[in-house]
Amino acid sequence: GLLSVIRRLQGSPERELRIVLLGLDNAGKTTLLKRLASEEVSTITPTQGFNIKSVQAQGCKLNVWDIGGQRSIRPYWRKYLGNTDLLIYVIDSADQKRFEETGQELTELTEEQSLLGVPLLVFANKQDLVTAAPAAEIAEGLGLHTYRDREWQIQPCSALSGEGVQDGMNWISSQIMNRKK
Repeated sequence: GLLSVIRRLQGSPERELRIVLLGLDNAGKTTLLKRLASEEVSTITPTQGFNIKSVQAQGCKLNVWDIGGQRSIRPYWRKYLGNTDLLIYVIDSADQKRFEETGQELTELTEEQSLLGVPLLVFANKQDLVTAAPAAEIAEGLGLHTYRDREWQIQPCSALSGEGVQDGMNWISSQIMNRKK
């Protein structure tokens, strides 16, 4: 999880990175955050407001902000976007009725001035469910291929089992290393 990213950054000067974790309610953001922090994921309650996890090791600190995705909270997302180094957007791959809504929210986010050029990792979560849409189909529906102002990646995963999560973290690590150059 987060520690593997930090291990790759060993030897780099002290650096604090801000990662914002967004997505609609019930997409699996908090489960993913707990998975990244190597915490127990069996009992998760909906986020009312936000959670922050910071991991520090080898001279680098990753601050991950998990902000609730309920409709009433979404207008406040923009207040947390300043100085973001990387955006993680989580989608419930099995909730196809909400694909249009989540796509609209992602489009609005990526048009925010404070996120211009910020790398985007989309976790296509809940791939362990039989009703989950494939990540390639989700990427097409979101129009990710049209994003020219940033690096992006869609990563199929299951935050519950952990499958695919490390692959997403590897991509984050490569983005961080590339931006330092």
